[in-house]
Amino acid sequence: MTLAAADRAARRAPRGRSGPRTGKQPGALGRLLGSSLPYQLVTFVAFAAAWEVYATVWGGLLIPSFTETVHATIGLLVSAELWAAMYVSNQALALGFAIAVLIGVPAGIVLGRFRWLERFADVYLNILLVTPMAAIIPLLVMSLGFGLASRVVLVAIFSIVMVVVNSRAGVRQVDPSLIEMARSFGATERQIWTRVLLPGAMPAIMTGIRLGVGRAVTGMVIVELLMVSAALGGLILEYRGLFKAASLYGTIVIILAEALLLISAARWAERRLTGWAQTDSARSAR
Repeated sequence: MTLAAADRAARRAPRGRSGPRTGKQPGALGRLLGSSLPYQLVTFVAFAAAWEVYATVWGGLLIPSFTETVHATIGLLVSAELWAAMYVSNQALALGFAIAVLIGVPAGIVLGRFRWLERFADVYLNILLVTPMAAIIPLLVMSLGFGLASRVVLVAIFSIVMVVVNSRAGVRQVDPSLIEMARSFGATERQIWTRVLLPGAMPAIMTGIRLGVGRAVTGMVIVELLMVSAALGGLILEYRGLFKAASLYGTIVIILAEALLLISAARWAERRLTGWAQTDSARSAR
């Protein structure tokens, strides 16, 4: 066969197949078993059964059973008191986390890009990482009072460290040869930021945002428990004082469910914005 004939045969060959299929495609049952959902359901059922048995046999007054907690959680979800408390709490959560992202992402990128600036800011990041956040609450009360401002600031302090550290690490992970190549082709500093640094650091930035969401929820609850005794934290203290164990556990379950939903939303946004990075990592793993 001549070279021209081989070329024509290659063009007529069907595209999109890397080779013959070696097996059948998995069905619906195979895909279900291959996912993590069945194992999560089995773990949840085992946990609920153990909780029910322990609370019934050894729990006593302070540990409600699983069914009592479920009934209390449903009762809370249809009560106006819970939704009013969630509205107040989520004001601080939304504002504090927005401030953490708007300040933390640019600060982390700048610190990752300019090493001399990191020399001045690194000590303050280390202080925020090692300082117990509960110790900051009295300082905020003395400075800002018991209002919304102090709660917003504490939520921002809780979450901003994760955002800054991961954003800085994302810039550091960008291959320096890409920056040198962009400069050799005449790219300006602005183009280096928008075409090289930001896309390369985006996976780490989204990871920091996802971790910061969980820290923000933690800060929201801690500040209400230790400082203002309002909203969701106030409900927890009220149910604890009245020995309403089922309602107390139900409130905690609702807070955990909100945190998981927010983290899942952040993970979905991470997949949407950094799908190319996941594809590249999957290819490199083959």
